[in-house]
Amino acid sequence: MNDFAIGPSESLMNPLTLFLQADIVVKIVLIGLLLASIWTWAIIIGHSARIGRMRSRSERFERDFWKAEDIDRFHDSRGGEEQPAARVFSAGLAEWRRSTKGGAIDRDGTRARLATALGAAIAAEMDKLSDGLNILATVGAVAPFVGLFGTVWGIMRAFTDIAGQSSTSLDVVAPGIAEALFATALGLFAAIPAVIAYNRLTHGLNRLEARLARFADGFHATLSHELEKGG
Repeated sequence: MNDFAIGPSESLMNPLTLFLQADIVVKIVLIGLLLASIWTWAIIIGHSARIGRMRSRSERFERDFWKAEDIDRFHDSRGGEEQPAARVFSAGLAEWRRSTKGGAIDRDGTRARLATALGAAIAAEMDKLSDGLNILATVGAVAPFVGLFGTVWGIMRAFTDIAGQSSTSLDVVAPGIAEALFATALGLFAAIPAVIAYNRLTHGLNRLEARLARFADGFHATLSHELEKGG
């Protein structure tokens, strides 16, 4: 029967032990990466919930809009909602009212101004919803290199300990190498979710933008028909 004891080398796998044994430079790197990871997850959770909420609200708004019989009455009751489709609708209707309040109506000019107003409203909504996603891209790109810096520094420390103690035993080398690899792991732990989430959230925003563009095109076509009737 063999008895196995837990030796000092096994305790190095404890993240807290690795942090406490690291020197000040590696500790700063580890703290920075941990804060970046927490910030990343806060953005991921917040933006995922927000985009999903805005998408569902926009879908309901569009469905109700196409069922409405009076655009002005619908605007009075639903135009003030805090969601993308309502703001795009309000921007288009405001431009329509400005362009058609005079006696003579410039049809081509009105259509062009409507398209510009609707497009600008969509762009503004996308800017607001995408605010903060650049942080995910930055963390995804930078965190591995920050972790690599901690790794290089830890390896340098390990070689310094070897030179100082004139020994290449595992007890001398292991602490520095372990904290070095821990910095790499934490860098990847921060970067991988950031990259995946950035791609997924960007895809969700692109789908919402395409939906708003289709709604704007349909609304523009509806108002264009009104121009033809008025002529």
